[in-house]
Amino acid sequence: MRKRDNRTNSRSPEKSAGRGKLPLRKSRRREKAAAAVPSPHAARPPPPGAGKRGAEGHIAYLLRQAQAATRLTLERQLADLGVTPPQFAVLTMLNAYPGLSGADVARVALLTPQTVGVIIGNLERDGAIRKTPHPVHKRVLQWTLTRRGLGLLDKCRRRVGTVERRLLAGLGAKAELTIRRWLSRIALDLHESD
Repeated sequence: MRKRDNRTNSRSPEKSAGRGKLPLRKSRRREKAAAAVPSPHAARPPPPGAGKRGAEGHIAYLLRQAQAATRLTLERQLADLGVTPPQFAVLTMLNAYPGLSGADVARVALLTPQTVGVIIGNLERDGAIRKTPHPVHKRVLQWTLTRRGLGLLDKCRRRVGTVERRLLAGLGAKAELTIRRWLSRIALDLHESD
């Protein structure tokens, strides 16, 4: 049996001459199609605050964009303390509502139970929180901040306070209250509709 060599055309030039147009047509079609599609570098999205990333954008996208920018800024502010924004949220909620279970912390900190499990493990290992059994339901563990956790939260709050002042810069007390109520209402309205 003869092996076919795919690298060369086994047809004679005379036989393949009539077929030469088909591949040429395909390549011209491809060239036209490629020319019709703009280069990925030709159209760049606008910076945050402009176009659909600004006042013209969907409100849900604008909230997400603001949240992402805030989270990144918080990550940078808290990094040298060894605290992440989700850890800060857990510390804040345990300070506000001591004795929460892990499941309750996940709900109020807007995190998954698995994420809270990891965070609680790390904070407990670092001595920032401690567990006690629930007085009635012994299998339920309640979490509270330790003195070390309170000190860590205080340092975090000072850093986060700087970010919050940037967020509120240029707003009067009335505008700030309006925004706080609006954001709270969104959370309540959308939570109730789930």
